[in-house]
Amino acid sequence: MSEFDLPFKSAIEHAKLIHSKQISPVELLKLYLERIDTWNPVLNTYLALNVEGAIAEATLAEASIMRGEIKSPLHGVPFGIKDNEITKDIETTFGSLWMKGNIPKEDSVVVERIKAGGGIVVGKTNMPDWGLMIHSENRLGDHARNPWNITRTAGGSSSGSAAGIAAGLCSIASGTDGGGSIRAPSSFCGVFGIRPTLGRVPRYSGPSNKYITNPVSQPGPIARTVEDAAVMLKMIAGFDNRDPDSVRLAVPDYPSLLKQDLSGLRVAYSPDYGYADVDPEVSMATESAVKTIEGFGIKIEQVSLDLSDAFYGYWALVSANWYAGLDEQFEERISELSPEALAVYQYGKQITGKDYALALGVRDQLISRLDTLFTKFHLLLSPTVPNTAFEVGKPKTGVQARYKDDLWGFPAHSPFTFPINAVGLPGASIPCGFNASGLPIGLQVVGRRFEESTILQLCAKFEKERPWRMKIPPIFTKSD
Repeated sequence: MSEFDLPFKSAIEHAKLIHSKQISPVELLKLYLERIDTWNPVLNTYLALNVEGAIAEATLAEASIMRGEIKSPLHGVPFGIKDNEITKDIETTFGSLWMKGNIPKEDSVVVERIKAGGGIVVGKTNMPDWGLMIHSENRLGDHARNPWNITRTAGGSSSGSAAGIAAGLCSIASGTDGGGSIRAPSSFCGVFGIRPTLGRVPRYSGPSNKYITNPVSQPGPIARTVEDAAVMLKMIAGFDNRDPDSVRLAVPDYPSLLKQDLSGLRVAYSPDYGYADVDPEVSMATESAVKTIEGFGIKIEQVSLDLSDAFYGYWALVSANWYAGLDEQFEERISELSPEALAVYQYGKQITGKDYALALGVRDQLISRLDTLFTKFHLLLSPTVPNTAFEVGKPKTGVQARYKDDLWGFPAHSPFTFPINAVGLPGASIPCGFNASGLPIGLQVVGRRFEESTILQLCAKFEKERPWRMKIPPIFTKSD
């Protein structure tokens, strides 16, 4: 096992090496810190590092493991933490210049649970201004770059988390997904990510005088393998009374369910959701993935699905809630926002009560339409995003020409993902190929409410049939 191989192993492989005492948590952490020192100036994956704290945590983990006290399947493994999860004593900016210098006094629920399982917090991963874009533009510095081609975006908003895993700067990381923010960067960077059902993972991220959250966002894992993601999802899911919207349902043992029989599974496929403008290479890769899944003995039916009205049941809610949650102090500092975030600010500010009520009505119609679809099917397949990673700072609209004047912002770039958020369903992106330029392509797998296990089962089977884990971006060679 070389220093080249080790950073690109899965989190579960790392944990097995640590728990069998073949490597120590401190050794693995220091390897990652060395790689971050070399590659973060190129990729801008991390906004803040937790060097001293991480070494202290890893030292404690090593002592605990040497005593045979293993807290979880990922005890001793380094994690990247998206910068909208508050972290005690580590700068947390939400990707915004507004929050530069913010040092929280507590951890979010997700970070608490990772630490309780013995996970090591390496640092805070890059994200766009308040997570409001499908790419990683903010006023804090450079974009997060895609390891497969550093002139391309790592996606958004969980930009640094996906890029960090692809680049071997961590093996697992947290993400959040309010419109595709786990799935889009996972697709662009060639890793696996799952957004759970709304309410499956608590969203508490610090005290606030205004208890206003993104009404469609969910924390979730980004990982090198499906098994890694299943283990992390089990770790972070479950009710917390600080988030009254989190559900009290028992958390399934996701890892033990990965090998369940898929016979009898009914699967739908939509190539465009009725309005997406899909790149031909993405279409080809997606259709190839669908054929692979049919080879499992699963019947797949192409359906006529039109979700072109989803924007109107989504964008008003997200924009108004974000604007309403801001403190008055930011009113005088709107020039510090990046252009797309400023557009969301201005749009959210003008939303009326009537606009909000109408958006709720559209969302209810979408929920009814997709719930009806899922009375017949267990899963829905589609491309994750309509294109591969675009040039940094030049996002591509992903909707057909007739919709471009009406749809804008990241919903226009992510037509396959934000409708799923609007209705609160779970969805994952799994790598399914590359285009001619070597950029990754993702397949989106959407499931019934609170049935993440079915998504994970299909993805695990697909991963076994078409493994991608040891495909490594060409900039990382044995001489790196």
